[in-house]
Amino acid sequence: MSTNKLRLGPLPKTKIIKVTFACSASLKADLDRYATLHSQTYGEAVDAATLIPHMLEAFIARDRGFRSRLRPPQKRAEPSSASS
Repeated sequence: MSTNKLRLGPLPKTKIIKVTFACSASLKADLDRYATLHSQTYGEAVDAATLIPHMLEAFIARDRGFRSRLRPPQKRAEPSSASS
């Protein structure tokens, strides 16, 4: 077993709200493989359905374009007028 950590670390305990979505068979297979590696890496059995919300949360947290649109527009500083 490799000592390399996965980008998605140990999972925090959170309140869960169920959402259903459809994905391709290849994505589902990748999610299942990721869940297997995550379980091996952190020693806690986890399935793809448990990982998906954490993966999406991590993706959104790192999306600079999304984050920049959440911030209120910053006011431009008025140029200071120097007296002569």
